[in-house]
Amino acid sequence: MKPHCYSVIIAGGKGTRFWPLSRSRKPKQLLKIFSAQSLIKETADRVEALGGRAQTLVITVAEQVDALAKELRTLPRKNFIAEPQGKNTAPCIGLAALELTARDPAAVMVILPADHWVADNRAFCRTLRAAVALAVRHDQLITIGIRPAYPETGYGYIVRGQPLGNKGEPPAYRVKRFKEKPSTAVAQRLIRQGALWNSGIFVWKASTLLALLEHYQPAIALGLKTISQNTQGQSLSNPKPRLRAVMTRAYKKLPNISIDHAVLEKAGAEDRVLTIEGDFGWSDVGSWAAVHRMLRQDRYGNAGTGRWLGFGAKNCFVHAPDRLVVLSGVEDALVVDTPDALLVGNLQRSQEIRDVVEALQKKGYGSYTVK
Repeated sequence: MKPHCYSVIIAGGKGTRFWPLSRSRKPKQLLKIFSAQSLIKETADRVEALGGRAQTLVITVAEQVDALAKELRTLPRKNFIAEPQGKNTAPCIGLAALELTARDPAAVMVILPADHWVADNRAFCRTLRAAVALAVRHDQLITIGIRPAYPETGYGYIVRGQPLGNKGEPPAYRVKRFKEKPSTAVAQRLIRQGALWNSGIFVWKASTLLALLEHYQPAIALGLKTISQNTQGQSLSNPKPRLRAVMTRAYKKLPNISIDHAVLEKAGAEDRVLTIEGDFGWSDVGSWAAVHRMLRQDRYGNAGTGRWLGFGAKNCFVHAPDRLVVLSGVEDALVVDTPDALLVGNLQRSQEIRDVVEALQKKGYGSYTVK
């Protein structure tokens, strides 16, 4: 374990693309999709080898803190930080950096989404240890890239530049630029050029991130400074009413922006970003289609969980824990069965389920997105 290494698990998402299994009170990171453990529990266990439980933080929105603390009982309660409201990843990571610099001015942050899947935990930790060492030596922003398995249009891509010249494993490269969610044709071209998927896993010094926010995002930096000036030694995990009110007012003024757009793309243009290729088996589990790809399929490309039978069906996915589902003569079908809602759709369009959730709320069926 590294003394100044802190894992920061971002867990504020609602996982709307996994409706009807995922609801606002049971977001994606609490789902048990691949094992008896939830995705966030798998993530927390995975990073324990980096800094230990005492140096594993979870940052989420206030309404999810209790559920996440219950799920991760072995983590200290003081390590759960609540945002007043969701404002995308730049304010979220900035708030975590603020807390860490107060605890440890030399803190190095390993930022991880709560809901990813990793096949090889040992290779994963080796990669992150190399990234931490790189962040300490070079004071750069480190991204973890994944070699693409197919031309995914829902991911961002990292275009690599020259190798850094370090002798460590895995090798590091300078980042030329980022490309967000390209078309299939562009994704294929990027893959031929050696681009990597942007995993959303980042490593850097907390102090470096705060300095770059001040440089590139003064509005976020000002809001964080206001919060910092009013902490009076309090931890952001359990603020007193006055500090909580300050945080709420400050957050309302912050832009809703990702860390990629807020800092990484700008820092990359100034040669401040490096990437390390991770080879540990990875998926962001971003849709039911992603789950389908990861499960063992029958000879016709069908896969599922629970009780199901394919009869003349091709390339279908079923989640049906409580009843038998029979697929007869259909192709690319997506079926997700829960006690109060049934989803039937096209597997190739599973990314659109977030739009379904919005439509349900507009049509007066919002109660089906909450339970």
